[in-house]
Amino acid sequence: MFNKILIANRGEIACRVAATARRMGIRTVAVYSDADAGSKHVAVCDEAVWIGPAAAKESYLRGARIIEVALATGAQAIHPGYGFLSENAEFAQACEKAGLVFIGPPGSSMRAMGSKSAAKQLMEGANVPLVPGYHGENQDPEFLRQQADGIGYPVLLKASAGGGGKGMRVVERSEDFVAALGSCKREAISSFGDDKVLVEKYLQRPRHIEIQVFADKLGNCVYLHERDCSVQRRHQKVLEEAPAPGMPPDRRAAMGEAAVNAARAVGYVGAGTVEFIANQDGSFYFMEMNTRLQVEHPVTEMITGTDLVEWQLRVAFGEPLPKKQSELAIHGHAIEARIYAENPEKGFLPSIGTLRHMDTPQAVNFELGGVAGVEPAAVRIDSGVREGDAISPFYDPMIAKLIVWGADRTQALARLSQALAEFQIVGLATNIAFLKRLVEGQAFATADLDTGLIERNGATLFPPLRPAPAGALALAAVSLIEAEKRSSAAASANAADPWGQAQGWRLNGDYRRQLSFGDEYAAGLIGGAYRVGLVYHPQGWELEVDGVKQPLTVSGHAGATLSVRLGEQSMHGTVRRDGELFHVFTNGEHHTLAYNDPMAHAGEAEAAGGRLTAPMPGKVVAVMVEAGQEVKKGDALVIMEAMKMEHTIGAPSDGLVEEVLYAVGDQVADGAPLLAFKAA
Repeated sequence: MFNKILIANRGEIACRVAATARRMGIRTVAVYSDADAGSKHVAVCDEAVWIGPAAAKESYLRGARIIEVALATGAQAIHPGYGFLSENAEFAQACEKAGLVFIGPPGSSMRAMGSKSAAKQLMEGANVPLVPGYHGENQDPEFLRQQADGIGYPVLLKASAGGGGKGMRVVERSEDFVAALGSCKREAISSFGDDKVLVEKYLQRPRHIEIQVFADKLGNCVYLHERDCSVQRRHQKVLEEAPAPGMPPDRRAAMGEAAVNAARAVGYVGAGTVEFIANQDGSFYFMEMNTRLQVEHPVTEMITGTDLVEWQLRVAFGEPLPKKQSELAIHGHAIEARIYAENPEKGFLPSIGTLRHMDTPQAVNFELGGVAGVEPAAVRIDSGVREGDAISPFYDPMIAKLIVWGADRTQALARLSQALAEFQIVGLATNIAFLKRLVEGQAFATADLDTGLIERNGATLFPPLRPAPAGALALAAVSLIEAEKRSSAAASANAADPWGQAQGWRLNGDYRRQLSFGDEYAAGLIGGAYRVGLVYHPQGWELEVDGVKQPLTVSGHAGATLSVRLGEQSMHGTVRRDGELFHVFTNGEHHTLAYNDPMAHAGEAEAAGGRLTAPMPGKVVAVMVEAGQEVKKGDALVIMEAMKMEHTIGAPSDGLVEEVLYAVGDQVADGAPLLAFKAA
């Protein structure tokens, strides 16, 4: 077996590979960019070498530099992870030329399957069913539109060299085709360096089923059953589970055999994923093959009792597959939820910032855990970040993969819901609350699955704003008062002096406080805030919210954890303060309340209005208007790119563009005014 390998990736991916390597006694070399100098993957590897600036094309995509580092550190092989150079045939061949083992498939297999167009032509020759579409070389916009018109709308535009949901657009009408094509090509060239696209019929309510395949250098090839990856946003997976709900054994075998045949057809070696689009009637069509290990591989590991990274290392070293097809049985059910730094309520825009606090449920990390040969751990977390780490605009904003296992799907769902409730993150927006609504919703709970599930259930997944409950306001208020008590006690020269204490003591009369907290819902109230009244009595407090008064007592206080009794109700929660924000975690919910301190904001003026601002930090890739132009509500004004995804800023109403403040190529900060706009 190898003595030392270099991991040509970052974050969670590099940490995952390093964890298995360590269990096998293999030393690891990490590479890192300027943005990752203090990252977790650098800390968990045995060695780490700087390879360039933050931008991926200047660091993690520099194949020659990575090979140079591998040779200099004495690594025998390079594991590309999944992403970056993992599907780069030229890099794989360069590794072999340098005398290094590339832990992945041969370059020829990558070339055969790396292009969606070429792969589909190959599958067509092998009589694998394909979705109607155009996969040819002619990229003339008018020609492609004619092909789309002939296929029939809606159609799907897809970057031929793409992956990860990038470079994909659904087009509903012929008149929208050219604009969508331009956007798709810009995103494709930015993400993959290739703007070639293919056009396919967009299937209604399809399921996304993928088959995990594995082949060794001795001619053996197996499938490790399937994963259902139907729940997606922006064509990127949100939830993945194995096995696929409702999958009959005969269809599983048919899809598995088709996937193995596809792998054999290109002389495949190592881990790969053959992806299918499945209709509700059970028919399925080849979509693409990812010539790498997938992000969602842990669910396959949990139900098959395997370590797929270990399989990769053994196969790359020349050993046979650890198991035969007959030995790969399905045990239980596993679900993976991707926890992202993003705001689902704002179009899943990425959130940039620092993880000021991260508390996770009890779990194993990067392993099966549990009792070997009996059942895996109930909860697993694979994460490449720690509390205090930053989520930067340069890379994918994933915080962690939360994986749960259960004896059946019902148990797995219950464990996932509970684990999400125990996840606490402060410092940036996350999709945790959205994920909890998703897994507890009727559609997912009953396995009514298709790739449009999120859009179909928007009313329940994106409910209207609700007022903060009195209990959350009470916990925030108590946390504030208790912090003031501790601060005044620490600053007091005489602990016995009642005048130097913030204890609520008064010589005559009651101690009264009027606190103001805000959130998005409160912004629409008279005064724009929740008014929380507190009256101190010798036996406790009296809380008033919305004119309702209730007695309030503190029954327990340990660090950030509070237990209070409000009226007849006892409640428990955790309050984390981040500046003026109070993050209240209680009853499985996260409430973010902004404390309005009138003294802190005295004299501040309102910012000038009439300016449309950037919803996230990023780069301007297109300006669709000019100064003096009249626009209609919804018209595209500016297109920004962040984390290789395009985001269109549209006109909020009919109006006039008075001034454009940024040009194509400019980098802009979160909240920066993009243009001056006057509503009609």
